[in-house]
Amino acid sequence: MDSILLKNEFDYYLAHQADFVAKYLGKFIVLKDHEVLGVYATNIEAYHETAKQHEVGSFLIQFVQDGEGSYTQTFHSRVLI
Repeated sequence: MDSILLKNEFDYYLAHQADFVAKYLGKFIVLKDHEVLGVYATNIEAYHETAKQHEVGSFLIQFVQDGEGSYTQTFHSRVLI
């Protein structure tokens, strides 16, 4: 998945941040195709559990917290080149 598709998922998170905060504050959510695939206590757990069923690089893991300062727009890939 290229960074444009991950950016689309991040934009979806931003547009729905208030809803996510109300439901998932302090958790890591996994987003793919504008859907929440899972909710986890750690980013490592989110990664490992989601990678069992979805291709690495095809989903976004986002920590849910209120406010603009709670997120960055840095995309990481665990794919070896």
